[in-house]
Amino acid sequence: MIDDLAALRLFIRVARLGSFSRAAAERGLSQPSASRIIAALEARLGTALFTRSTRALTLTDAGGDYLASVAPLVEAIDAAGQALTGDGELRGRLRVAMPTSFGSREVVPLLPGFTARHPALAIDLAMADARVDLVAEGIDIALRLGALDDSTALARRLLAAPRILVAAPAYLAAAGTPRSPGDLAGHQLIAGPAAVPGGWAFRRDGRVISVRAHGRLSIASNDGAVAAAVAGLGIVRTSLFGCRRELAAGSLQRLLEDWPIDDVPLHAVFPAGRAASPAARAFADYLEDGLRRALTPFRFADRDATSPAWS
Repeated sequence: MIDDLAALRLFIRVARLGSFSRAAAERGLSQPSASRIIAALEARLGTALFTRSTRALTLTDAGGDYLASVAPLVEAIDAAGQALTGDGELRGRLRVAMPTSFGSREVVPLLPGFTARHPALAIDLAMADARVDLVAEGIDIALRLGALDDSTALARRLLAAPRILVAAPAYLAAAGTPRSPGDLAGHQLIAGPAAVPGGWAFRRDGRVISVRAHGRLSIASNDGAVAAAVAGLGIVRTSLFGCRRELAAGSLQRLLEDWPIDDVPLHAVFPAGRAASPAARAFADYLEDGLRRALTPFRFADRDATSPAWS
């Protein structure tokens, strides 16, 4: 039974990834070993599950029907395997998707406490800036910044962090410190990944003031834009998630604190069609608590202090 489940898990990943080599690498197998396992499964079933060619790997009609039948069953078994044991441990494997910069800066530093608490739980981190298909990639929980797309997926809003303006002390010493949004016209503004067509919008006392980010530098990466600001190349707009360690180190200074910019919400998102696993829920709870603690020294205050229910 255990061997059959392993073969079925491999079959599901090969089908969803469209690749023997990628599915094999996920499971620490060689590509020939993965091919032999699937061939043995096909022999037991008496039918071909895949059409193989030098250009593509696709499911046969029988393979598509089989995937639709077995995937929910295997996922249910895996979810049951993640149920809490008597000693409070989580078991199984948890796959987490997240943006690269946010994952490296905020999630990875919090992992030691979670892994120490649940040593029997294996964790796969999928870091990519593009949003992935949770079902196709076998993701248990995705961490997403910003507004959510319309979706039937289960989602929970964990917290929100402010967008802020920051610059290096050396830059401000040379160019001066802006005191209002209007002062930004005389500064070098770095256009980062959070750039918007309408410009940088500030809100205070019911007023909204927009400033266009005119500058010589545009970088489609948060870490790159923050690094440029640290280097003294200008002022950048980012989230507190994106520059917290530079603020703590003093290599960046926060600007225009009395002129708020819209917050960046962080959501935990779960695949449509199945309930969030115990491990995914535990990870979301742990991350929410850890991030709130980490942001507290920066006078972080979520506008909605209560944690929303799962919805």
